[in-house]
Amino acid sequence: MLKDYLKLHFIVLLWGFTAILGRLLTVPPVELVFWRTLLASTGLAGLLLARRAGWRVAPAEALKLLGVGALVAAHWITFFLAARLSSVSVCLAGLATLALWTSLLEPLLLWRRVRPYEVGLGLLAMLGLYLISQAELSQLTGLLVAVVSAGLSALFSVLNSQLVKRHAPLRLTFYEMTGACLSIVLFFPVYSRYFTQGVGLRLGWHGLDWLWLLLLAGVCTVYAFSTSVELMKRLSAFVVNLTINLEPVYGIVLAQALFVLHVPGFGREQMSGGFYAGTVLILASVLVHPLLSRWNQRRARAADLVV
Repeated sequence: MLKDYLKLHFIVLLWGFTAILGRLLTVPPVELVFWRTLLASTGLAGLLLARRAGWRVAPAEALKLLGVGALVAAHWITFFLAARLSSVSVCLAGLATLALWTSLLEPLLLWRRVRPYEVGLGLLAMLGLYLISQAELSQLTGLLVAVVSAGLSALFSVLNSQLVKRHAPLRLTFYEMTGACLSIVLFFPVYSRYFTQGVGLRLGWHGLDWLWLLLLAGVCTVYAFSTSVELMKRLSAFVVNLTINLEPVYGIVLAQALFVLHVPGFGREQMSGGFYAGTVLILASVLVHPLLSRWNQRRARAADLVV
């Protein structure tokens, strides 16, 4: 069990490292996500072949999976854009509002009741965002883009919570990565004409881009996902979700470490006291949420037993 826990934390650490990789890469965000999804879908196809897993899904289900993949692409593009517009720490602080977005979207999409404790935690996260925005006004655009990215992540996570009941996780992710890649390819003509200031697509790799992309697609996507699925067979969903909530913490700590080591490109990681106060409030709401959720489930089960 200790080995499984350590492996889970290592995976979350890898996911926290993705914003840093996005900062190190010279490829623009849209082209970056194209390469990530292309390499990831290729790697996932190799895993499906190696495990002799089934590929086929009904056409209607395939369209749903490909559509969710387009949301994944939009999430990653805005995520890497936020890391370029602001510091890695501010980007991850905005991404930490994922739990807030989920608490808003789940009742709307899944027709469940609003939970009062989620409203309270959401207000706490909003207070944290306000403190960060006031403390880091120069990085406000990046923070807002990161919050939008968190909303997109929450949207496809809620949709996936239903799709994963009908599809094997590895096959589901292959279709979604393929959908993400295809959606970007379809978006390329519009993007190239209206969003590149006449420069056009920049798909070329420079310097160590090849290494960062292989780490991003191979290690942080294919390896991390397939291993997390394996761990979910032995660890409870509560433990997995609670640990995943530590992703912004690990990412911010890594970004601060790179700032201390004077790594080029990480000179914006020195933040004011208001940033850290706001981040603590957001992370507190994120980490307390699964604890309150578990307590609420136990109370509901106890009430059912009494009845």
